[in-house]
Amino acid sequence: MADTPPAARPLSPHLQIYRLTITMFMSIVHRITGAALYFGTALLAWWLIAAATGPEAYAAFAACASSWLGQLVLIGYVWALTYHLFSGIRYLIWDTGRYMAPKQADAASWIALIASFIATAGIVAAAYSMRGML
Repeated sequence: MADTPPAARPLSPHLQIYRLTITMFMSIVHRITGAALYFGTALLAWWLIAAATGPEAYAAFAACASSWLGQLVLIGYVWALTYHLFSGIRYLIWDTGRYMAPKQADAASWIALIASFIATAGIVAAAYSMRGML
């Protein structure tokens, strides 16, 4: 009896066992961008409050927003917004029961991710061209 090996039991799945798929990645990033949009909306509120307060307050906001770091944050906010939009549309389609097969779900995820980058590039290009920066 003492010589018998212990019964082989299956291990509980762990992060080291799972292979990261595009749908898993998109779900994680969807949550992260949701949190980023929460904090980014504070910047939007700062802009509106500064515009309503007066020229000095707006000048302080404009100085911050026109810096390279401010531009990076604004572009990141636009990407998070477009990503969250397209990812939310993907979830809405899945709620109807469509595109649930693994290959279709992967394709929908890639489409949403690529669309977010294209939409962000279009919005940023339009914004810069209106300001005469392109």
